[in-house]
Amino acid sequence: MNAQAAGPAEGGPATGVPGGLGLADRPVAPRKGAARQVPVRNADYAHLSIDALREYRRALTAEEGKVSYWRRILQARLDVVEAGSGAREVDHAHLRPLLTSERVGAGRSALVEVLPVDDIPPLPSLAELWDRRVDPADEALTAALVHDLRLAEAQLSAYRNALHRRIGEATGELIARYREQPSLCLTALPLKPRRATVSA
Repeated sequence: MNAQAAGPAEGGPATGVPGGLGLADRPVAPRKGAARQVPVRNADYAHLSIDALREYRRALTAEEGKVSYWRRILQARLDVVEAGSGAREVDHAHLRPLLTSERVGAGRSALVEVLPVDDIPPLPSLAELWDRRVDPADEALTAALVHDLRLAEAQLSAYRNALHRRIGEATGELIARYREQPSLCLTALPLKPRRATVSA
């Protein structure tokens, strides 16, 4: 799978190298005086109510935060393995519950149920990578682990980029609906509880 690298939350979209910034993906600043593109309704979101759409966007944002955390964990593990020293001293037991397939795959499954798509890539087995022990003296096994960790990081980056696209689409859909029906903005405001009136 051709994976893309980290998106805006960690330095902007990128291609090729995780954490880098690809020239093709850099946002082009609009020229002064140029008309802004008006968001239009997206038929893919027609089945979602305004409240469901807001909840979907919140779920996307929360999932993106988790993916960023998982990437940092993998990057730390990769640094330790490549350093060669202290590789056996990593606290595997502390973080493993956060990397189980139930935790890692739950968010993706929930998002696909709301809006089935083909552009959200699968996730790697993070728990297996975290648990895998190698002897630093075994160059072949160490190289294999480094390769798999880099591949997993690239997969997470591709998944994260897909989340960014979905967040952008959901945001555009919200703006288009607000533009069509401005009163919908009021439904997002928290309402103060009404005081009960006491009859004399």
